[in-house]
Amino acid sequence: MRNLDLALLRNFAVIARAGSISLASLQVGRTQSTLSMQMQRLEDFLEQALFHRTGSGVRLTAAGEKLLAHAEHLLAGHDEILAEMEGKGLKGSMTLGCPEDYSIAFLPGIIERFLDQHPEVELRMVCAPTTELRPMLLRRQIDLALVSIADVSNGETIRTEDFVWVGKAAEPEILDRVSLPLALSAPTTLDYRAACDAMEAVNRRYRVAFASNSLAGLIAFARSGHAISVLTRTAVPSDLHVISAGLPKLPTIGIALEFAELRPSSAVKALADHVRTVLPTI
Repeated sequence: MRNLDLALLRNFAVIARAGSISLASLQVGRTQSTLSMQMQRLEDFLEQALFHRTGSGVRLTAAGEKLLAHAEHLLAGHDEILAEMEGKGLKGSMTLGCPEDYSIAFLPGIIERFLDQHPEVELRMVCAPTTELRPMLLRRQIDLALVSIADVSNGETIRTEDFVWVGKAAEPEILDRVSLPLALSAPTTLDYRAACDAMEAVNRRYRVAFASNSLAGLIAFARSGHAISVLTRTAVPSDLHVISAGLPKLPTIGIALEFAELRPSSAVKALADHVRTVLPTI
């Protein structure tokens, strides 16, 4: 009977998630040539191509997508068996996705406490807007993600956050301009839509002077005094001001968890339970 090599499967999963052999090599501590040879061995063993090689990286073939789903279940089960038999608690690796503002405000407390309780778990992080995290979940590049949702009454909401207008001063001079310059995230994001909808609801003229998914970029533009930005209240730096007068009210959003798998591993479930307990208290 032929047997799959678990080490090859583990590295295959890392490459599939990273979308790049060079990035995966940094994560697993192997050279790119070693990983390339390992993946060739795995493809030869299965007699199927698992990756499309491109100039910018790799992407899974249909066979690769099928193998990844099986590999993740197999590796998770393997790690759980070892952890239970050795009596050492949770083991395994996982990747958590999170928007940048949440990572700054919430993740230090979440990660510190979780890894203190489960030191054998390998936790990786990916910071990106919710609109980018969801496709990554579908491609199983991440295991779970903190995401922003517009419906705060959704039963999956763990915490709510207010959107606020932010500027260099509490009453900046640019509020007197006929067309107010705004610094917003990409058009598909909740803060972009919230800002535009709020301005249009009161017939206030505006222009998007700066658009970026980088939190640092939005904060820099607000600090320059040349635009008003929209942030979650917990992400507002101490040197910027929440503008409460002269602008329409912005909505409240919810924070929820979403998963790549319907049946996540024990480590992923443990982290999710931890987030649900800790996040409302931070």
